[in-house]
Amino acid sequence: MSGFDIRVDNLSCNLGGKEILSSFTFDLPVGKYTSLIGPNGAGKTTLLKCMMKFLPISGGSVEIRGRRIEEYSQKKLAREIGYVPQDAGRSIPFSVEEFALMGRYPYLSPFSSITEDDRRIVKSALEMTGTEEFADRGYDTLSGGEKQLVLIASVLAQGPKIMLLDEPSTFLDPKHTEMVHRILDRIKRELNVTILVVTHDINSSIMMSDGIVAIKKGRMVFSGEPQEITLPGILDKVFDKKFTYTEHPVTGRMIIVPDVMQ
Repeated sequence: MSGFDIRVDNLSCNLGGKEILSSFTFDLPVGKYTSLIGPNGAGKTTLLKCMMKFLPISGGSVEIRGRRIEEYSQKKLAREIGYVPQDAGRSIPFSVEEFALMGRYPYLSPFSSITEDDRRIVKSALEMTGTEEFADRGYDTLSGGEKQLVLIASVLAQGPKIMLLDEPSTFLDPKHTEMVHRILDRIKRELNVTILVVTHDINSSIMMSDGIVAIKKGRMVFSGEPQEITLPGILDKVFDKKFTYTEHPVTGRMIIVPDVMQ
């Protein structure tokens, strides 16, 4: 197997007669944290859904751990990739533990029962995400930040080698945003899970990522080291606006300075 968990080559996706992704090519290195950034409507969520076989591919190819995605059943694919979608305010009428146990579905048959091993894996996922204290609580009683951590725990219970997350910290307060970032970093380091995060938080991408990919109008317009995204003109081109940068007082990395309205 190569040093890449996912290889996307010349990918295209047409929906309703409209081209959403066009000639999109990038790789996800094994055990690395990659951020996917770009304007609203650029095709970020569509890309993730194509990588999960939720949407059909119109052209090109996706390889997951050395095998073409067409070779995977949806259940087999779920053993390789865990997907945390955007928060849609969904109601889930189960306890946190029951919901996290649903993450074990790729390993269960229609007639099999939850095993002690399944419960052990779920317990470990809840502990890693700091949600074990909520195990007996109803999912719907949790705050937005707590729900997001439980969603990550449920996906972690799948035992995936790859995690795709679609704006996991959107609408979260600073404390829970930091918790999500720290947990994802821990999952990467301790479990060697390859992570791809769709985000609009460019500064967190610069600080946390091993690499950044930028998409605009369905095409990849940047792929490289986090600090390279702050080179003159790159983000300006991605978002069609000017950015101002300064040096982070602790890390020395260049970060974005908020705009001043005059």
